[in-house]
Amino acid sequence: MTHIINGDHAGPASGPAATTGWRAGRFLESIAVRRMIVLVVLALVWEIAARIQDNPIMLPTFSAAAVAFWDGIWNADLLGAALGSLIVLLKAYFLALAISVALVSFAVANSFLRDALQTVAAMLNPLPAIALLPLAMLWFGLGEASLLFVLVNAVIWPFALAALSGFESVPETQRLVGRNYGLKGPAYVWYILIPSALPSLISGLRIGWAFAWRTLIAAELVFGVNSGQGGLGWFIFRARNELFTDTVFAGLATVILIGLLVEAVVFRGIESATVRRWGVMR
Repeated sequence: MTHIINGDHAGPASGPAATTGWRAGRFLESIAVRRMIVLVVLALVWEIAARIQDNPIMLPTFSAAAVAFWDGIWNADLLGAALGSLIVLLKAYFLALAISVALVSFAVANSFLRDALQTVAAMLNPLPAIALLPLAMLWFGLGEASLLFVLVNAVIWPFALAALSGFESVPETQRLVGRNYGLKGPAYVWYILIPSALPSLISGLRIGWAFAWRTLIAAELVFGVNSGQGGLGWFIFRARNELFTDTVFAGLATVILIGLLVEAVVFRGIESATVRRWGVMR
């Protein structure tokens, strides 16, 4: 009884300590914070490993790459190279999405066309899009058209397969609801199929973007955005030829940062505004 009166009883934590712990837990729940912690840890490991190796040509320190990144922004047109790559990528990405939507629309309406699309996609989807670059250069020359051809092939098949799989997985009850309301054609697709298949569609958008982004950088390592001019891949290639390894890492970091930014802002933003808000995804 005495220890209860004196306040020595065991119980849940309260007061400032509990509040601090709760705030720390909420802070660590943020995906941005967790990712930032991972990046900081990787940067520290990189810095330590580079200093132990002590060979800046093979592996520059993180701090040297950070300086090269800052210098590239202000003096080496790193932002211009990134913008050039993104412009080409967006052209090919939206062109590929338009073609994919048309193909999937026909495939959904006809079983033979569905089998044809699945067969062609099974043939071309495993083929690295960069392997088509020699043919693209032969057919279209050293220009933007070759890049567009390769990038469109990188996006069409994974997105078409994801969209087709998503449409086929729509429950029959939802299809019946749409028919009972008299929905047909584009209205049926817009109000019934797309909302139900949206998780698969977003997944296809993600995969298509990732395929296109890495294919673009690989293709630019050959001839840049346009006949050896511009693009992040060409920026990295020139830095490698000049043995500016810290600048090479600065270019690679730009590729990674753009990828992280697109994932965090675009795709997670679409998910938060749609499927997560609707409770379809956690």
